[in-house]
Amino acid sequence: MALGTLYLIPCPISDATPADAVLPAGNRAAVDSLDYFIVEDERSARRFLSRYGVSKPIDSMTFVRLDEHTQPGAEVERMVEPLLHGRSAGVISEAGCPAVADPGQLVVEACHRHGIRVVPLVGPSSILMAVMASGLGGQTFAFNGYVPVREPDRSRTLKRLESRALAERQPQAVIEAPYRNVKFMEQILKTCAPTTRLCVATDVTSPNEYIRTASVGEWRKAGIPDINKRPTIFIIGR
Repeated sequence: MALGTLYLIPCPISDATPADAVLPAGNRAAVDSLDYFIVEDERSARRFLSRYGVSKPIDSMTFVRLDEHTQPGAEVERMVEPLLHGRSAGVISEAGCPAVADPGQLVVEACHRHGIRVVPLVGPSSILMAVMASGLGGQTFAFNGYVPVREPDRSRTLKRLESRALAERQPQAVIEAPYRNVKFMEQILKTCAPTTRLCVATDVTSPNEYIRTASVGEWRKAGIPDINKRPTIFIIGR
């Protein structure tokens, strides 16, 4: 029996953005072919599929949860088992592209070990879009995911990222839990030098999208924008 295929299905970053505004028409055929989904959150996955207008009844589909609490091993192997018997699956994150700063990576890694084909579909990546719009240079950049929450580890990490951005001309992108955005930006402005530049990219692709790059000194004068509880990419650069 042929193996199934694992499709990595991007979805709009914002619920206010229509799916067809950021997803190519070609994705629809792949999604319509599936009835098995590995998802970060079932409610948001169902909502996305409903808004996407999939052809199959959503209640006839199978959803299994893969989130930050999922551990590698038997649980992930059970998710992959149907693909070993020819059933294809789709991975859906809560927003944007799955398997990047996202627990979907676990099932992707398992599929590669089993020789299962992995197909990434085209869709919005707030990380790349923020780099594109930052003006900080795209020849080389680094995405660092989350930085430590507690001090002094957080300040040390920010100083290290700033040093790399300045010395290597390599912008350093980081993220934070949206409810901690304000405190995190306060820490960036406290830790980094006034001449260091910072891009703040919030709600990328949504009607309320906000993207601005300025020096830390300029940000200190302007104040922190409305980023509380809004998905945001921070990029430290030269």
